[in-house]
Amino acid sequence: MHPSATFGVDADGLISLPPEAPPQAEYHALLDELRAALGAPNSPPLHSLYLYGSVARGTARPGASDLDLCLVLQHPADPSGLLHLENLRQALQARQPLVSKIDFDIGHLQQVLARENHDSWGYWLKHHCRCLWGEDLRRGLAPFRPSRRIALAVNGDFFAVLNDYATRLDREPQPHETLRLQREASRKLIRATNLLRSEQEPSWPHSLDEHVQLFVLHYPQMKGVIDEFRQLATATRPADAGFSSRLRQMAQWMSQQAAHPCPRD
Repeated sequence: MHPSATFGVDADGLISLPPEAPPQAEYHALLDELRAALGAPNSPPLHSLYLYGSVARGTARPGASDLDLCLVLQHPADPSGLLHLENLRQALQARQPLVSKIDFDIGHLQQVLARENHDSWGYWLKHHCRCLWGEDLRRGLAPFRPSRRIALAVNGDFFAVLNDYATRLDREPQPHETLRLQREASRKLIRATNLLRSEQEPSWPHSLDEHVQLFVLHYPQMKGVIDEFRQLATATRPADAGFSSRLRQMAQWMSQQAAHPCPRD
């Protein structure tokens, strides 16, 4: 059972490439500051820097959206180098009201180019990122075809990640932090539903709404559940105290379904 028209792919059935409009003007100064800080002599040598998420797509909301970056280092960073990057990230985040959070995904050149990471790092750079600085590794990558293997490579950690979110939420006393964690967990859960796809599924979801659409197509009985998480992914106030329990339950259900995905194909 498939949508009447496929989505998220081009005429050849390959996953669509993201548009590359100029970054929103509000973020130019911040991105320039980041490039300068990461290229400083005391930082681990950087091979290339990539932007992804809402800022890369040009849909960010100043003061509300996260800033998401992939850092590809020339060599593996030692503990002091990683600590330097974390301190830099926290310092930038603390003095930048323009973004709610700054995230660094850190890898090194050999790791990113390794054959075993083609479906994770390779896919992510090609289809989610735009190069801000350095040699653009995306140029050496062909567009990917929809595959459950890619979904597993990107979100196969969902069970551990969602349960960690639930544990952190159980301990979090601050409403603003609770809201942030609930939103992040909901987005992770929704994107992870793509790994329940079959190998025959021709569509590839990009937005949260497309993930929900594809999930409900195959699991219509779960529409109410996934709609709740979709609402919480962009909520402006925290959900009730039962959220962490529902999150664990959904993670468990998804883990069970992952062994036999998409029974309605």
